[in-house]
Amino acid sequence: MTAALGHAERGWHVFPLRPDDKRPAFPDHTADDCTGRDPRCRTGHVGWEARATTDPDRIRRAWTARPYGIGLACGPSALVVVDLDTRKDGTAGPTGLDTLATLAAQHAAGIDATYTVTTGRGGTHLYYRHPEDGPALRNTAGTLGPMVDTRAHGGYVVAAGSTVAGRPYTVDLNTDPAPLPAWLAGLLTPAPLPPQRPVVVDLGTGRAGGYMRAAVSREVDRVTTAPAGERNRALYIAAVALGQLVAGGALGEDDAQSVLEQAGVDAGLRTAEAYRTVRSGLTAGAHRPRKVAA
Repeated sequence: MTAALGHAERGWHVFPLRPDDKRPAFPDHTADDCTGRDPRCRTGHVGWEARATTDPDRIRRAWTARPYGIGLACGPSALVVVDLDTRKDGTAGPTGLDTLATLAAQHAAGIDATYTVTTGRGGTHLYYRHPEDGPALRNTAGTLGPMVDTRAHGGYVVAAGSTVAGRPYTVDLNTDPAPLPAWLAGLLTPAPLPPQRPVVVDLGTGRAGGYMRAAVSREVDRVTTAPAGERNRALYIAAVALGQLVAGGALGEDDAQSVLEQAGVDAGLRTAEAYRTVRSGLTAGAHRPRKVAA
């Protein structure tokens, strides 16, 4: 609890991990398997990122109940964490630190001091501040080279103060996170998407058509204006709402899928993530059909 409160004081959003484990304690299901029975999911699936918090009262309540580990949600915390792995079982090859040092030398740069955690297996987590401008950086696996992963929006790390399989995560250098170096940000910035063709949906005319245009526009706005950390949940809620209209025969399922998937991508979600969330929401909405008067 003390460690979790300390992270929150830095403005880092934390959530409980299962004791001595890397997996989130809540929720115990994915968005695709969400039935809404969990009280926290009554208005749509709420994952670990949305549940992450800096509220000391919530943190005290959670960590008083059980000796949870600490998950740190990188996106809401405005962090990019570079995960440098080590070789195991005596295998040959560069470590994550070797790879990062080589990249830094290629860019005539060094590795500046920043908040650093030693992982349970002897690896290293380097914490950096996410750039204030430019696109939101996402998780990567091997993009920078062997034994180097990164965690940013949509990702989390096990924070210091936790144990996994009996091995502690400890602070190696307790200082403020440095800004993410520009050369590193450039390597992690995803290539721009090709120009998107607008999704055109025929919603008919008259009173029913006007109602449908307003309904679709409202749900698209819900998604595209949602704050970071809430976009996937907003997309699910929108998909449930339009799924009810699909089930009632007022809207085509393919049209709903296309327009919501595009809204999710426009909001910054990955295409695969948006697709899964929309499918899950449409399926849930189909259980409560809603018709539109002619």
